[in-house]
Amino acid sequence: MAFSTDCIHAGQEPEPHTGAVTIPIYQTSTYVQPELGRNKGYEYARTKNPTRSALEANLAALERGKHGHCFASGMSAIDVVFRMLRSGDHVVAGENMYGGSYRLFSRVLENFGLRFTYVDTSRIDAVRAAMRPETKVLYLETPTNPMMTITDIAACADVARKAGALTVVDNTFCSPYLQRPIELGADIVVHSTTKFLNGHSDSVGGAVVSSSDDVAERIGFLQNAVGAILSPFDSWLVLRGVKTLGVRMKRHEENGQAMANYLAHHAKVKKVNYPGLPDHPQHELATRQMNGFGSMISFELGSKEKAKAFLDRVHLCSLAESLGGVETLISHPESMTHASVPIEDRMRLGITPGLVRISVGIEDIEDLIADVENAFDGV
Repeated sequence: MAFSTDCIHAGQEPEPHTGAVTIPIYQTSTYVQPELGRNKGYEYARTKNPTRSALEANLAALERGKHGHCFASGMSAIDVVFRMLRSGDHVVAGENMYGGSYRLFSRVLENFGLRFTYVDTSRIDAVRAAMRPETKVLYLETPTNPMMTITDIAACADVARKAGALTVVDNTFCSPYLQRPIELGADIVVHSTTKFLNGHSDSVGGAVVSSSDDVAERIGFLQNAVGAILSPFDSWLVLRGVKTLGVRMKRHEENGQAMANYLAHHAKVKKVNYPGLPDHPQHELATRQMNGFGSMISFELGSKEKAKAFLDRVHLCSLAESLGGVETLISHPESMTHASVPIEDRMRLGITPGLVRISVGIEDIEDLIADVENAFDGV
């Protein structure tokens, strides 16, 4: 079925006992078994829950994968993927990624013997050169957070496959509406469901979608063994959010393009990072690989003083961490989302004190631009 139809129906048959069109919140910790050695498909809620199962099936369908597993946060979803590895295994990862992912890799996983090499994944030769015999995962964000660099997923997946490694893509910035990495050759997709999938800034969660039965079996084992599961209520919230993903993302896309064009022509903006602009270095690749350019933008104001003056004056745009909500969220990556990245790396990557990131919501664009224009008056 087509995308928006799957958003509403995939994994969500009417509830059999009452015919309810919305999957109920199965708020239970355990399930009665009819007799010893026989159950109705459910034994204990950490292992399996009907509400979570419906969401997992739904997200797998949207990403065109075979299996979905949902977790308590995006970070717990990423963590479980790397629990498949062993001490001494090597990972090639993008040098520009969400600061929380970098913190997990550099300050947690390295303590357990995993080794990481960080490269500019937009350069396929750099990816190829970083691969080793012990490389088990190629980890990508595209577009990157917050510099909006685009990586060729298909080319990278080909390199990883030839090296015997899995390609893992964080698809949070795009959602499956804009990009489906599995169709481009990726093995695993991870999401913070907190963001565009839920879309209403009222739930924290994560997801792993895989195309391999073997990988899914390992992820499912770890989901149960580690126990960082998504609650029934949060599963229901994300299911509710996904139903409108298609219409929300269309509006996000329209507003994002309009805001990027406005910023690109503003005298107080030194640079705009948005793949939908023709002067973006990977604009052609984004056009080919994505089904639109989304609503994530970063732009350079030149100094922290100017960024603070701007951010202190926004009103309709909410100064806050996170992204992907129906409301416009604006942040300062250097001191917020990427504070855990060493300062020398931040500066080298362009995550400067003057950089601002905006997740454009679905409000009326005229009101958003008026709010931003008023903020510029203070710069």
